[in-house]
Amino acid sequence: MLTNAGRGPLGAGCLGFSASGVGRAPVSVSSASVGPPVTPEVVRGKRAALFFAAVAIVLGLPLWWKTTETYRASLPYSEISELNALQLRLRVPVTVVFTRESVPLDDQEKLPFTVVREREIPLKYKMKIKCRFQKAYRRAFDHEEEALSSGNVQEAEAMLTVPQEQAEGSLTMYVISERSSLLPQDTMSYIGPKRTAVVRGIMHREAFNIIGRRIIQVAQAMSLTEDVLAAALADHLPEDKWSSDKRRPLKSSLGYEITFSLLNPDPKSHSVHWDIEGAVRQYVQPFLNALSAAGNFSVDSQILYYAMLGVNPRFDPTSSSYYLDTHSLPHVINPVESRLGSSAASLYPVLNFLLYVPELAHSPLYIQDKDGAPVATNAFHSPRWGGIMVYNVDSKAYNASELPVRVEVDMVRVMEVFLAQLRLLFGIAQPQVPPKCLLSGPKSEGLMTWELDRLLWARSVENLATATTTLTSLAQLLGKISNIVIKDDVASEVYSAVAAVQKAAEELASGHLASAFVASQEAVMSSERAFFDPSLLHLLYFPDDQKFAIYIPLFLPMAVPILLSLVKIFLETRKSWKNLEKTD
Repeated sequence: MLTNAGRGPLGAGCLGFSASGVGRAPVSVSSASVGPPVTPEVVRGKRAALFFAAVAIVLGLPLWWKTTETYRASLPYSEISELNALQLRLRVPVTVVFTRESVPLDDQEKLPFTVVREREIPLKYKMKIKCRFQKAYRRAFDHEEEALSSGNVQEAEAMLTVPQEQAEGSLTMYVISERSSLLPQDTMSYIGPKRTAVVRGIMHREAFNIIGRRIIQVAQAMSLTEDVLAAALADHLPEDKWSSDKRRPLKSSLGYEITFSLLNPDPKSHSVHWDIEGAVRQYVQPFLNALSAAGNFSVDSQILYYAMLGVNPRFDPTSSSYYLDTHSLPHVINPVESRLGSSAASLYPVLNFLLYVPELAHSPLYIQDKDGAPVATNAFHSPRWGGIMVYNVDSKAYNASELPVRVEVDMVRVMEVFLAQLRLLFGIAQPQVPPKCLLSGPKSEGLMTWELDRLLWARSVENLATATTTLTSLAQLLGKISNIVIKDDVASEVYSAVAAVQKAAEELASGHLASAFVASQEAVMSSERAFFDPSLLHLLYFPDDQKFAIYIPLFLPMAVPILLSLVKIFLETRKSWKNLEKTD
């Protein structure tokens, strides 16, 4: 009884204690950790906010970035930077032909062999230029021996003409006997109108060295000199490289337009007639045909009445004539140029040749040089513009007839002046020949073959310098300004220009002048098409503040709710994590 009774209340007390102690503790923990119940709507809201944020970040942001980025095609920046250190090797193939008694017999037995001479042309330019004369020595063939034994050098040239022309840029030197009568006795060399020259030999133990120096002097006069390349690189060299008496030739171009203008300021006194069509057909067109390898030419003419020079000439009482001094000549061009109107719609450089018949009140009119002496041709030319010739009417014509006096222009005299000016404008000047060298006159076309080669050498180097400068400037511009669009066609032109520059340099080093000139023209055209492409300017003037003004009204209303929802979810999650840590 005692045991059961004692055990009963004790067990009951124990059970009650256990029930109260164990049962209340879980209730207090559950109420502190759970709090208000989480409804399904709250869960769906959190999931929706997370979904919208994920879509905006994973899909929207990359899509917006990709669709609004500035497209920039890849460019060969490393190859363009290498062009600044480009070294040009201009190879001039020279074939040296020795006749029987031109050198000692022991030296003739050493033939044939090849001698290479290379020298660097000293120019203050980043592009290093080396001229490489490759001389191939050989004996003369039988027909060459027969031709070089003729009475004069003109007959020998006619007999040495071969049906197949020499390659552009190559030269052939004939070494004749020291006692040969082919050249005058006091003449050591002769330069012909084509790619040939004659050099007098010598009977000396150092014959090859002595003749070799003579050949180099003649070859330089017929191909490349420092002055020729300096004139071609006039726009790329410092000013101290040029003196006041040097003239800048025309820039290289695919085409040129030539305009002949007759200025008659006083049609009441002069009725001027000129056969410009016949003169162009007889004198100008053969010269342009010979020069066609350097570009395309178009010729037109016009007559301008009441066109004044714009400068009042001064009167000389001693000679009863008027004159224009050197200081007033630059002021003549501007007033006249406004009347020409030829360069307004032209894509190519325009050369103006003006024949001015002075009015009766200022006749005769002469042009004086810087020393005050009358110019023999009564003409002057302006570099890269053209030339002006003053044509005075014979004073006897005024006494023989009434006004207006009929004036027939002597086109032979006029075209001689204009052709000489045309040669100077293209940089085709008289070469600096070595001492005791006889220079042949030009052919009927007015241009020697080796003069055209020399012009192509200069134009090729000029084109490469222009293309290199254009590509370098373009690469620097695109590297500094990141919001310039670079389309695929622009990148294609840049790649084409770089490849053309490299090809032209290789062709020049191989001595292939014609293909090198064509490649250099392609380099200039491709580089300028890339540099002046209109698409490069589309986003150039689109600053960052305009971007903010466009995108902030678009993204701010959408981004603020998403960001606030993410912040709220983050804070609630963080609070729940802290409560769990306290419970643990």
